Amino acid sequence: MTPRSDTEAPEGRSTLEQQRLITSITTLFEHKITFNEFLGFKIEQLDPTPVRVCFSMRPELIGHFQHGRLHGGVISSVLDVSGGLAVMIGIAGYHASETADQIMQRFTHLATIDMRVDYLRQGIGERFTAEADVVRLGKRVAVCSMRLTNEKGSLIATGNATYMVS
Repeated sequence: MTPRSDTEAPEGRSTLEQQRLITSITTLFEHKITFNEFLGFKIEQLDPTPVRVCFSMRPELIGHFQHGRLHGGVISSVLDVSGGLAVMIGIAGYHASETADQIMQRFTHLATIDMRVDYLRQGIGERFTAEADVVRLGKRVAVCSMRLTNEKGSLIATGNATYMVS
């Protein structure tokens, strides 16, 4: 499944090159980062913002065996990776004249510097969605805001993170 991307290629990048970039980001995120693949993270939307990452509850993701709640580490992980994904899309938009290969090379420097997670409700649900927006994208640092909800729309956790971009 290709993630939803409703906007056209940014000025300076062909539609074909934009599709190559989306495919490369999706492959990297969903398969090459095997931790994401193990947790079942799937990109639902890349553009327009916010980016959206979804996953389904499975027994392997339970943190409290008696209550069947989502593990806090899974919550923080999906918030972190959705923030990183939002930064990737921001970088791709900022460097619109570069090819997909050049943009993918830029991601080798992307790293989380700091992240705060506020756990607001128990992680109960069948399907979860993390959304992330870039608050600020600089030449060296990016800041993101993230949210995690379940299929009923209940807000489970929020996060704010700082990422190194170069």
